Amino acid sequence: MQRTHGAAVFAEPNLKDGHQPDRRTAGGGPADRQELRTEFSFTLPRGYMDQDGTIHKDGVMRLATARDELLPLYDARVQENAAYTTVVLLGRVITSLGTLGAVSPAVVENMFASDVAFLQDFYRRINAEGHTRIAVTCPECSHRFTADLAGGRLGES
Repeated sequence: MQRTHGAAVFAEPNLKDGHQPDRRTAGGGPADRQELRTEFSFTLPRGYMDQDGTIHKDGVMRLATARDELLPLYDARVQENAAYTTVVLLGRVITSLGTLGAVSPAVVENMFASDVAFLQDFYRRINAEGHTRIAVTCPECSHRFTADLAGGRLGES
């Protein structure tokens, strides 16, 4: 590893005879080229009602970056009230909601509390756990199954 102006730079090993480094997995096969999913669709339980009375329920949230989690700490509203961190953070990572042009902290602060709680859980699931599935138990028959918080239509998988 070389350091250049305080940033870490990882150099390829010095290879002789034009040989390339072996990029194989532990199993010996070629390295996996799995696509990283960075956006997740969701459907709000109640929906955000805009000034015209239109309900917006379907949206998309992207994975958060370290910057997304750090910038709210410099926001004056967060410095006055730490609970406002959620509002600023969700306003950064929700990329679309219904037909709204943009989602801002002002939109998030005017959502119903149940929708904000849903979005907080959704954020935690996609950023910490990497998926949107939850374990569910039927209150009537006690059958256990998995549901997807990202929504979807009945019958779709």
